[in-house]
Amino acid sequence: MTVTEKVLEVKQFLQQTPIFQNIIEEQLQAVANIAILQTYKKGETLFWEGDEATGFFIVQSGRIKVFKIGNSGKEQILHIFGADEYFAEVPAFDGGNFPASAAAMENAEVVFIPRTAFLIVLQQHPTLAVAMLGTFARHLRQLTHLVDSLSFQEVPERLSNYLLKLSQRNGNINIVELDLPKGQLAALLGTVPETLSRAFYKLSQEGKIEINGTKIKLLNFNKNSEGMSS
Repeated sequence: MTVTEKVLEVKQFLQQTPIFQNIIEEQLQAVANIAILQTYKKGETLFWEGDEATGFFIVQSGRIKVFKIGNSGKEQILHIFGADEYFAEVPAFDGGNFPASAAAMENAEVVFIPRTAFLIVLQQHPTLAVAMLGTFARHLRQLTHLVDSLSFQEVPERLSNYLLKLSQRNGNINIVELDLPKGQLAALLGTVPETLSRAFYKLSQEGKIEINGTKIKLLNFNKNSEGMSS
């Protein structure tokens, strides 16, 4: 594949991503010209907390987890990003260090947008900077929701909300399949596998779910609310 073909492929991909979906052709081309395709194997680290933020990332395929490691060694997954989603744009803008780490949960391809080159593009296309403000707002909302969940919800409630969102992402189906190993799911919900297992048991005993391996049947829940009904 020639350089021109690679740039065209990246441009076509960027055009369908939420972060660049509504920008004009000239701006899209300018971003595609500086983008770098990167591949990561399952478990490979993209960056560690404290590393210099040299740019931001858009997931083309696979899933990337952004996480922090506590003093005790416990992992807290802040978010899992899938295809077309972007992350690390805030530290890339402010020139600081990455406030968390990121690693591939499976073989993944990402588009890397280098900070220095992107700032030049923004100077040349200032309206693109305005469009980027919406991305900051969306990720701030996600972080606020995470803080609320970890601060005010018990593990069974966090699990209920996770299962409900999994259902909603798949068209409000009543039977969902867990998309994460239980260890990773526990880290995402801010707990440990043993406590997560007890939460599954509690919801099952309350008649809110039926468990069949990795398939979970949701019972007695309101699809229009946050969490299952009592």
